[in-house]
Amino acid sequence: MNKQSSIPDSSPTRRKFCATAGLGLVAGVTLNGCSPPAPKFQSADITGADYANDFRLMDHGGNVRSLADFSGKIVVIFFGFTQCPDVCPTSMSTMSGVKELLGDLGNKLQVLFITVDPERDTPRLLSEYMRNFDPTFLALRPEPAQLQGVADSFKVYYRKVPGKTPTSYTMDHSAGKYIFDATGKVRLFSSYGTEAKVIASDIKKLLTYQ
Repeated sequence: MNKQSSIPDSSPTRRKFCATAGLGLVAGVTLNGCSPPAPKFQSADITGADYANDFRLMDHGGNVRSLADFSGKIVVIFFGFTQCPDVCPTSMSTMSGVKELLGDLGNKLQVLFITVDPERDTPRLLSEYMRNFDPTFLALRPEPAQLQGVADSFKVYYRKVPGKTPTSYTMDHSAGKYIFDATGKVRLFSSYGTEAKVIASDIKKLLTYQ
C-alpha cells in the first residue's frame, strides 16, 4: 500500500511546494535547451593533457616566442626539419590547405614548425622554408642543448640517422600535430596524413565553442 503524502493537496504549503518544483523543472529544461552541445572532434581530443604546455624558443626572425604571443589564435605545432624529403613538406602543404579552407578565419590560425635539426636548420634556411608554404607560418629553432627538453615536453620522438657523409644524415621524428585553442591550452592531436578539411573542421569548432 502506497503511503499518502503528509502535505494535504489543498493546503497552502502543498500548493507552494508544487509551484516551486514546477519552476525548477521549467528552469532546468530552459537551461538545458540553451547549452550548446559539446563539440565532437575528428582529431584525438587531449584536453587537459599535462604535456605540451608551453615553450620559449627563438623564431626564424630572431624573436623569442611563447604561446602567450598567440593569444586569441588557434595554434598548430608540429616538429620536422627542412631537409625532410616527404613528411614535412606534406604537413606544411596540408596546413596551407587548412588556412585556405578557413577563409576569413585563416587570420586566427598560427602554424609553428619546430625543427629537430638545429645543426643544419639556420634561421635563414628556416625563413626561406616558411615562405615556400605561407609567409605567416613561423619556424622555431631550439638550440641543440634545448632540443631534447623541448621534444620531451611534447612527447615527441626524434633520432639522427647517419648518412654516407657526416652532413648527409636524416632525422626520424614524430609527425603528428598539436592543436591549441585560443587560450593557449592544448586540445587536439592530429595524426600525420589527416586531411586538411578534417583539421579545418576541428579548428572551426574550437573557434565556435571557446
